[in-house]
Parts: sequence; structure tokens; C-alpha cells
Amino acid sequence: MDTHRLPVYPVTLYYDGSCRLCSGEMRNLRAHDTAGRLAFVDCSPEGFTGGPAPRAALMATLHAVDAAGRVYTGIESFRVAHAAIGLPIVSALLGLPGLSQAAARAYPVLARHRHRLPAWLVEPFLARAARRAARRAAACRDGACTLPGRPGSEGGR
Repeated sequence: MDTHRLPVYPVTLYYDGSCRLCSGEMRNLRAHDTAGRLAFVDCSPEGFTGGPAPRAALMATLHAVDAAGRVYTGIESFRVAHAAIGLPIVSALLGLPGLSQAAARAYPVLARHRHRLPAWLVEPFLARAARRAARRAAACRDGACTLPGRPGSEGGR
């Protein structure tokens, strides 16, 4: 991600909806996106056209396009998406020297073999993330969030 220019929202994510891991991550991002900064496009239907690259490229690697037309791919797409949903720590971690390079090298390998990941490995991770996202999303409505156990908040009653 260009550290000198922040993405302009909304950001559209182009992903492989036929991939269990990809779809689960998009559900997780959607549940966290209380500000409506992300849009999601499933590129898996045969004959899909559109997007910032040919369908084969969109199916192979996550792509993101911000409102200014800047295109991000792979790990950069994840950085942009996590910053958009208010998880800048994930975005920052993926930008750290060393970790950034390791993630950039690991992503193509994971992306290439994602359909081979067994359900017993993927499903618990995605289910946990979905439950956590649902709890957080339920705590935030109309731009205000309740804090569990805080006096005066709904969670503290």
C-alpha cells in the first residue's frame, strides 16, 4: 500500500467466492465493516467480466480498487481492507519490515493452494472469526458502540 496516500473509500474487493477460505474472510470483513467502507464482488461465476484485471487474475489473487481507482493486490489488499474496517493494527503489522516481506512471499503460496486446505483446518478459524465479528458488529449501531461492563453502556446493564 502506498504509505503516502491513504485509500479513498469505498474500496471494492474482488475475490474468489468458490473458495471456502476467501468467502469466509469476506464474511468476516463484511461483519466488521460497520462504516460501509467496503464493497464485495464475487468473481467466481463463469463468464464474470469487469474488475481491474482479467477474471483469471482476480480468481488467483485478491484485488482491491479504491474510489480513486488505485488497484491493490494480494497482501496490499488485505492491508487496505483491514484499515477500512477499523483494524489498523493488522494493517500496520502487515506493513512492518520483515513481516511485510514474509507475508508477501507467503501469500502467493497460500493463494495457489487455498482450495487444498482441509475443512477441519479452515472452518474452526473462520467460525471463530465470524462469531467475534458478529459480536463486534452487534455492539455498534448508527456510529455508536457499547462497551461491555461500562456504566451507562448497554453492555454494562
